[in-house]
Amino acid sequence: MPDICYTVNKVCQFMYAPIKGHWVAVKRILRYLKGTTSFGLHITHASSLFLHVFTDAYWVGSIDDHKSIEAYIVFF
Repeated sequence: MPDICYTVNKVCQFMYAPIKGHWVAVKRILRYLKGTTSFGLHITHASSLFLHVFTDAYWVGSIDDHKSIEAYIVFF
């Protein structure tokens, strides 16, 4: 499964001045997402509930556009 976050991020960088190629990419992303509507997380009952959240940010980490790279992960 491709990393959809990266693809959406790259397309969003051209949100204010899109060209035809960007619209083609957006339509392809939407078609991909439409095909994954049955995917999901199955959460079962557990005796204890713990929430762990980890975040990280790398400022000026991208050599392409010198924008920050952020990530997070949540375990429930």
